[in-house]
Amino acid sequence: MGKAGRRDAKVFAPEAAPGARFLVLTGENAAHARVLRLKAGESVTVCDAKGTDFQCVISDIAPEQVSLVVQSEAPSRAEPGVFCSVYMAFAKAEKLEHVVQKATELGAGEIVAVLSSRCVARLDEKTLAKKLERWQKIAASAAEQSGRGRIPQVRAVRSFREAVLEAAERELALFPYENEKTQSLRACLSAGGYQSVSIMTGPEGGFSEDEVAFAGQNGMKICSLGPRILRCETAPLCALTVVLYAAGALD
Repeated sequence: MGKAGRRDAKVFAPEAAPGARFLVLTGENAAHARVLRLKAGESVTVCDAKGTDFQCVISDIAPEQVSLVVQSEAPSRAEPGVFCSVYMAFAKAEKLEHVVQKATELGAGEIVAVLSSRCVARLDEKTLAKKLERWQKIAASAAEQSGRGRIPQVRAVRSFREAVLEAAERELALFPYENEKTQSLRACLSAGGYQSVSIMTGPEGGFSEDEVAFAGQNGMKICSLGPRILRCETAPLCALTVVLYAAGALD
């Protein structure tokens, strides 16, 4: 392919501002451009990590920076019309990392780690801070590789109560639960037209009955993901995919 055909080249630059005519990549962003082996005259998409893509042409590449001329800007076509917040109860590190990576690839707007009563993994503040830093880097890398227009924020909520009250503020708040027998996820999505959806899933040991009751009492829709018991790292990705499909984000 010719220089103008390198459409797969995409770099995140949070400092990019609307209306910019020129952009300069430095630090890790410049290093990423060099890893892609981009050259002067080639096209590259620069994203502000908030949903706007800048179509650029490289004007100069120096050891410490890459200079670009902005050709146009537009909302990222890779971003779904529905903002999905994925709340996942703390699980073993590799499981949460897997969900952060895959949920980002699928199109999650944010990923929130939640402490529930049956969580096996319990982190002190120092360890949690390090984990959040690592999870955010995983999200950034997954966003770049999948061509996202946004890097999902990865954060943690220590209180289950606080997490439920926060998640319940979305237009549709989903609470998948393995013992729910009457209301399916598909039924919850039947009305359609949602612009914000939250999904809260449990740890390895599942949610307690008190937690399920509290979620239901505060506006979350208790629903089933089907007759099979899903692992804690599978459930959020399953629910997220179904929500995005229902919203037309996988078309």
